[in-house]
Amino acid sequence: MVIGGLVACGGEIPPPPGWPKKLQMENEITALWTQIRDWRREAHMDLDPIRSDVFQWRNRTVPEAKRVCTDGHVVPPSCNDVCDLSVAICDNAEAICGIAAELGPQDDYAQEKCASAKASCREAKQHCCNCSATPPPEGT
Repeated sequence: MVIGGLVACGGEIPPPPGWPKKLQMENEITALWTQIRDWRREAHMDLDPIRSDVFQWRNRTVPEAKRVCTDGHVVPPSCNDVCDLSVAICDNAEAICGIAAELGPQDDYAQEKCASAKASCREAKQHCCNCSATPPPEGT
């Protein structure tokens, strides 16, 4: 009733403390996550990781997600594109998860995008390693 009276009288309800910064941070997460989806498409991956992968990576770190290839892994030139995309996806995952950490564990949106980004990083790194593990065609 008080809120209705304030609105009817032209009064504004002040936003919650920290609201503009929170909105800006969530917009940044959305922009980074959208880039990840574009890169996944470019790498011929589904736009989003499967839910079970997102759940699996929820409580793990981006550096853990990056650890896919064997030590001494060398990327052949034919795999540069997919491997470069995996690096970009993982970089965005680091940025998203950093922002999510600032927003805190209670921010479901940020935490969900962080988990999705980590799963995307892992899957992209797997694509890179799988590409690199494929022997070149005969005669090259």
